[in-house]
Amino acid sequence: MFGYVRISKGELKVKEYEMYKAVYCSLCKTLGKHYGILSRLTLSFDFTFLALLNMSLKDGCDEIERKRCAFNPLKKCNYCKNTDSLAMPSAVAMLMLYYKILDNITDEKGFKKLGFCLLMPIFNGAYKKASKKYPEAKEYIDEYITTQSKLEKENCNELDRIADPTAKALSKIFMLCSDDATQKRVLERLGYCMGRYIYLIDAARDFNEDLKQNKYNVLKFSCKTHQEAKEKIKPQLYFCINESAKAFELLEIKKYKNILGNIIYLGLEDTFKKELEI
Repeated sequence: MFGYVRISKGELKVKEYEMYKAVYCSLCKTLGKHYGILSRLTLSFDFTFLALLNMSLKDGCDEIERKRCAFNPLKKCNYCKNTDSLAMPSAVAMLMLYYKILDNITDEKGFKKLGFCLLMPIFNGAYKKASKKYPEAKEYIDEYITTQSKLEKENCNELDRIADPTAKALSKIFMLCSDDATQKRVLERLGYCMGRYIYLIDAARDFNEDLKQNKYNVLKFSCKTHQEAKEKIKPQLYFCINESAKAFELLEIKKYKNILGNIIYLGLEDTFKKELEI
């Protein structure tokens, strides 16, 4: 996940923004506690959304406490007392990080490649721990990486086909947020649409850089310029957002509905416009 699932800060109430920050900081703390201090550096807004979504489908009130920040002891932050709902998102973050490092080792050269090779042993233990805790998530991500790599090696030029592994992986991960069969189906659709959104925005954003470095990018088969790539992706991003909103409305959200709605109805559009400079 790449940090494209964000809030529209100006449209949130102060108390809602404070709750969002509390979940973000709590996820950071959970990562550090279970997977080591360096794991905190992997935290992104995408995993904060996953954590909020997981928490929103659970009963009960989430109590908040103020403690000092691990990175800045002079600062106090709000944290969730109960971190059970943060375990799955933090494990998924570690699994995704492990494969990101593997991917960078393959793609990079020189000192950058060496740097990622040195990181691998550090996070290998975290990967094994996360895999043991959530074998289903490991299975989904393994399948996603294998299929994605195969399609890229084949130089797949079909946008729908190459975006499908990311979308399916996220759909299955979202399904882990509930045990209810009906809700699982809705989460599957929500995850699929948001996964596709993430893949498409990332492909358009990296278009120029991938061309310069001769890296795979599905948009190069149909677009000659970055502007063409953005125009091709724009209507599809709106489709993903609209379908995500439809799925979200079918969920039985028990709390944080305004924060999640802010992300889906406003944040996704704000983010892709900012990232693609549209």
